[in-house]
Amino acid sequence: MRNGNPPFWRPDIHADRRPALLVRGRIKAALRRWFEAQGFIEVEAAILQLSPGNETHLHGFATTLIDDGGAGYPYYLHTSPEFAAKKLLAAGEPRIFDFARVFRNRERTALHHPEFTMLEWYRAGEDYEALMQDCAALLAEAARAAGTAVLRWRGSEVDPFAEPERLTLHEAFARHAGIDLMATLAGDGATDRQALAAQALAVGIRLAEDDSWSDIFSRVLSEKIEPQLGRGRATILCEYPICEAALARPKPGDPRVAERFELYACGVELANAFGELTDPAEQRRRFEADMDEKQRIYGERYPIDEDFLAALSLMPQASGIALGFDRLVILATDARRIEDVLWTPVAEPGRGGR
Repeated sequence: MRNGNPPFWRPDIHADRRPALLVRGRIKAALRRWFEAQGFIEVEAAILQLSPGNETHLHGFATTLIDDGGAGYPYYLHTSPEFAAKKLLAAGEPRIFDFARVFRNRERTALHHPEFTMLEWYRAGEDYEALMQDCAALLAEAARAAGTAVLRWRGSEVDPFAEPERLTLHEAFARHAGIDLMATLAGDGATDRQALAAQALAVGIRLAEDDSWSDIFSRVLSEKIEPQLGRGRATILCEYPICEAALARPKPGDPRVAERFELYACGVELANAFGELTDPAEQRRRFEADMDEKQRIYGERYPIDEDFLAALSLMPQASGIALGFDRLVILATDARRIEDVLWTPVAEPGRGGR
């Protein structure tokens, strides 16, 4: 809870929050039943990992593992169960899901929390379009469990039983920003920063001189496009530029874009999905490039999980997705912020410490 707000454990505050928390439990139980009916196995990824992940703008919590001899080793709380889950795919598990508690530093807003629940699931040997069908089914399951006919967030509504629209990034940039995104990508996926900057400036996006192509892409996406997505029905935003899909494989027939989609409802990003990359050499190259960029921006980098790269050589073709479970509960309960649907929110600095 924010400093100055009453603590969640006060009986009157808990009484106000409890109805949404009970709905949270019903939604989790309904989704778990759905996965089990589809032949999925529930797994539990270890939270302590050698690397928290290697995406540029993800920030992990660092800790130290001390062995029985007193030696210390750097470990991290995972930002996603992804690396561990893919090792299970390499081991031979065909369909798995995990309601994982995950941890991300530098993130606390109405929709972000330092500790939250990520629902991840993977389908070995299946295309990522199967995940699009999963998303439509899970929105409906969540709504039924919550006893609601609509998902809501800040005045916007979505029919969870309607078929989601599918929109490519190229279409979204043209429709909502008046920008020809593909004109800024070469045939091999290389980016043209100046071409994108010129179009962004023309539609009123403010830029800094040192903004990269990726920075400009993200600013257009957040300012012009995301607020327009998932209105009336959910939106599946797909075919991301290959440089914006760190763990996804290229789309067959067009190396400029990747098999990646995101699910939006009421302008809120709910899920991020990949047709999974299984080439360890290409994955290493992408990780190293992202860590170089992280070093440039934040002055830090995370180690690469060599065990994960080794497992990729055995991993079958697969698709995988991460869904922000707390965000889904927010929309199903018309909550104001993420703390309203967490049983025990993480204390703010300065509250309750001794």
